Amino acid sequence: MDQVPVTQLLKRAREGDVRAADAVFASLYDELKRAAHLQLRRHRDSLDTTVLVHETYLKMATGERLAANDRAHLLAMSARAMRQVLVDHARIAHAQKRGGGVDALTLTARLGGDERAVVEVLALDELLNALQQADERAAQIVELRYFGGYEETEIAQMLGVSERTVRRDWRTARAFLLAELGK
Repeated sequence: MDQVPVTQLLKRAREGDVRAADAVFASLYDELKRAAHLQLRRHRDSLDTTVLVHETYLKMATGERLAANDRAHLLAMSARAMRQVLVDHARIAHAQKRGGGVDALTLTARLGGDERAVVEVLALDELLNALQQADERAAQIVELRYFGGYEETEIAQMLGVSERTVRRDWRTARAFLLAELGK
């Protein structure tokens, strides 16, 4: 199965082949670990890279069938699943924090230039949900860039748009997020 392209493995996985689904994730494991490592560098928490990747895999694998059409779609789905895992973990930590004096769970988000903002995971999730209502593609770009750790070139390929479009949508999303943070 090592030589079979991801798209063919995904097709077989959608048809119910469990070995093909496992092979898909095995082929992308290093890339998922890279994305998780980049994410956790911004994150002060007890999660480590391997745990985040494995929980992301479990979140994606527990559905009835793997719904990704190709490698790019699967990577986008993994960025969303990673976001969901971090948000779920933040909710648990936030609930425990109320009685326990634990430090706030935060992410340090590089929103542009020399600006750095510390944004609580739950607040960031709410901001992204609001952005998705205003501009779905811009929200997806933030999710891929922030939670997936992908560069503009990779995002452009995943979404089937030009790098210029990704840059423009990133600027729009960044302005929206900064405006919302200022409220």
